[in-house]
Amino acid sequence: MRKTIILLCCFFSFYGFSQNKEILYNFTPQPQSLLTNPGADVKYKWFFGVPLLSGISANVGSTGFDAYSLFADNGVDFTTKVKNAVAATNSHDYVTANQQLEVFTAGFRVGGEESKSYVSFGMYQELDSFIYVPTDPAILALYGNKDYIGKSFDLGDLSVKAELLSVFHAGFNKQINEKLILGVRGKIYSSIYNAKSTHNSGYFVTVQDDKLIYNQSIYSNLELNTSGLSKYLDENYEGDAGSDIRDDISKRAFFGGNLGLGLDLGVTYYPKRNIQLTASLVDIGYISHSKDVETYTLKGQYNYKGVITDFNSAGTVGDAYQDFKEAIPLDTIYSKYKTTRPLKFYSSFQYSFEEDRQEGCSCTVDEDAWYRSAVGAQLFLMSTPKEPMAALTAYYRRRILKGLQMKATYTVDSYSAKNAGLGLTAKIGVVNFYALADNLLEYKDISKANALTFQIGFNIISGGSSK
Repeated sequence: MRKTIILLCCFFSFYGFSQNKEILYNFTPQPQSLLTNPGADVKYKWFFGVPLLSGISANVGSTGFDAYSLFADNGVDFTTKVKNAVAATNSHDYVTANQQLEVFTAGFRVGGEESKSYVSFGMYQELDSFIYVPTDPAILALYGNKDYIGKSFDLGDLSVKAELLSVFHAGFNKQINEKLILGVRGKIYSSIYNAKSTHNSGYFVTVQDDKLIYNQSIYSNLELNTSGLSKYLDENYEGDAGSDIRDDISKRAFFGGNLGLGLDLGVTYYPKRNIQLTASLVDIGYISHSKDVETYTLKGQYNYKGVITDFNSAGTVGDAYQDFKEAIPLDTIYSKYKTTRPLKFYSSFQYSFEEDRQEGCSCTVDEDAWYRSAVGAQLFLMSTPKEPMAALTAYYRRRILKGLQMKATYTVDSYSAKNAGLGLTAKIGVVNFYALADNLLEYKDISKANALTFQIGFNIISGGSSK
């Protein structure tokens, strides 16, 4: 029973991932922008991040409902709130979250100060997961099937991915000529925990014949893959979860988990001195799960005829419930599997103006060395178990003072059509600090926001476009 409850929690866990970093992307005064485009136009001599403080980011979001609708202290019963939330969503809505922590990062030019080549490397920890709102199973769980005679409940609505991993990366960036910059980044993934249940199918339907007999048909093709979680799913587990999780992270984060490979590609192109085009593909990769793997399946078909519509252990007649468990058993298998990383595509168009090249500057083509202001647009796409996630961003960049730059954004995506964001980066001497946040219009009551994102960090930078 305990294992079944945990599996259901995995199916219905309201966590997810949404990794659009619209403020950071192409905000080139920040070295971290290389993680969104390895072909970004950067001008640093060298940099290194303050360990564990160079990049701290998190974002959460949901489509269809917000936290206020579930947790507001307004006298409405929680069950009623859940029913209202389910009624306001469909199977294409999702709830999302993502967290990243840079453990270390650094970069430097290779081949001397005038070199056009740049190397960067580092390690970060990431937590992400994804769930589509399981509309039909939620309706069935909340209301039962009594008032839904003839409706086929789609069990394929169950779709979830969750993972905790560490990522080791090294990138190479080269300015080919005055117009073109190319970049590539290789990655090694070390998965600490993983749970994946996608591509499910099945149905539950109840019909009534002319003799007032109910016919219930259940077809289930559900599968949940897990790695690194077997001891926590064991019904006899009595360990200290907090201590065990810390041990797992320390052992598996540094190549001790299930390993995989990834690749990022990026490009920056200047058709004219003040016009810039960029594009990148991030996380072209996979992880092979072969250590501590368990896969749980609910597969089979069952038909039942009777006069009682409620199908549960207390409401069915005779041995029907036991027959159901035998027809659609909960099985455990131990076979390896692969997962792909969520593939992200970024692109942007930027127009720079207010020319202000510093006297005596020998900089190559770089909008920050030539111009004070820029406007632009960005497109973001990310793969999900169903249709791609998309976002469109308009932005304005400005060099306010020597060493101080800002980027203001307005994003339209599946979460909101009024997402205003702001990023600031300051460089005093060699010390760099940056702070990025979006959905600022919702900060007056963040419980009503459908999405929130922030990122902060400290770096040490020598040279750079904000000199």
